[in-house]
Amino acid sequence: MSLLHTPPNRPSGKSVQLMTTCLCDTFYADVAQATVEILEYLGCDIELPDGQTCCGQPAFNGGDWKSSRKVVRHAVKTFKGDKPVVVPSGSCAAMIFHGALLAFEKEDDLPEVKALGERTWELVDFIVNGLGVTEWPGKFDASVSFHSSCHLRGSNSKAAVHQLMGTIDGLTTKQFDEEEQCCGFGGTFAVSFPNVSREMGNLKVENLIKPNPDIVASADMGCMMHFGGMMDKQGMTIKRMHIAQILRDSLKNGGLI
Repeated sequence: MSLLHTPPNRPSGKSVQLMTTCLCDTFYADVAQATVEILEYLGCDIELPDGQTCCGQPAFNGGDWKSSRKVVRHAVKTFKGDKPVVVPSGSCAAMIFHGALLAFEKEDDLPEVKALGERTWELVDFIVNGLGVTEWPGKFDASVSFHSSCHLRGSNSKAAVHQLMGTIDGLTTKQFDEEEQCCGFGGTFAVSFPNVSREMGNLKVENLIKPNPDIVASADMGCMMHFGGMMDKQGMTIKRMHIAQILRDSLKNGGLI
């Protein structure tokens, strides 16, 4: 199984289903709002299926694959049809198009799970490689250290994020040491190995802030919650943003929405 997720076909239309994720529901409602605003700016017709819950990743990472399959089966029923499923989270998207396939490898309903995975996209990967948008308008006067989370490695998202950020007027991307290093969250990893998780997080924070950025950003809210909490505990006031918020705010700053 290839680790690089490449959906077989570019979407023929702009009608999409939005998976808002548990973290949007609980902690990052504005990320979901920003996602809606930028997709609407791009002309997308957005469907928000009722009854969506979770991608199944917490149980999957914890080794309870039976419970994880139950959650994924619910997602398959909830996101029925053939529209692209757009997710403002590399982690949740990767669970649907990669982790779920592992959990269902010996299950009869693997074809349905695989079909959902093939039309599931991380948000910025969808914008660049699904819709073919390679430049982003507006203005964003700030320097940004962007944390490329581990789960972005399973898609074209990292390159897509830097493609768009590199075209935004006023935005400067900061380079920092050990960019590929995990933040230490890893979902249940942070619970099972808190001491290791904390040390990894401290190292990530140290590297992120070393070039003195205005903003620390990510495409994964789990990572933002983890290193953001550490920054808060240390009294750091550097702003944290999701890439969807940066894209949305650049449009607002440019008077485009």
